[in-house]
Amino acid sequence: MDLEFAPVQAGADQELLAKLAAEIWFEYWPNLIGLDQTRYMVEKFQSLEAIRRDMTEHAYEYWFICANDGETGEWATSDGKHIVGFTGGHVEPETNRFFISKIYLLSCERGKHYASHAIQFYTQLCQQRGLRAMYLTVNKYNELGIRAYKGKGFEVIDAVETDIGNGFIMDDYIMEKQA
Repeated sequence: MDLEFAPVQAGADQELLAKLAAEIWFEYWPNLIGLDQTRYMVEKFQSLEAIRRDMTEHAYEYWFICANDGETGEWATSDGKHIVGFTGGHVEPETNRFFISKIYLLSCERGKHYASHAIQFYTQLCQQRGLRAMYLTVNKYNELGIRAYKGKGFEVIDAVETDIGNGFIMDDYIMEKQA
């Protein structure tokens, strides 16, 4: 499958990204972390305001993951590319790594190896930018995600519990892959 990683630009792209993020989060996360925490995390980390803040204040980069499959589907970029998900993160100059904050796919697009292509995308990005590694966090109870990342060469390097406010905790593994 031919995929394209289309950079998210300020404005309408950010609005589309926030809508896509909410759709994906409410498809997947309530069964794992509950509806209340899902609502809270969408507002805190996936909302339009959060996306704009991350891009302007924290140098986050986002990409729509687009399948060049001739389909248009419900989700498409302004130039008609078929969106199957999104990804994003930022360079950490102090550690010479790329933090992959998000790799999310629509439920109907999972199981098609798109996440594998996203990891390949980040491997190339890290090599082009001279970064030594990439890392991410994954919920300790997201067994499917953990298996998938291990299968792509990520190793668990730490476990963290992060208080994100409102009585919610993110209980994650930190997984790293050398570039």
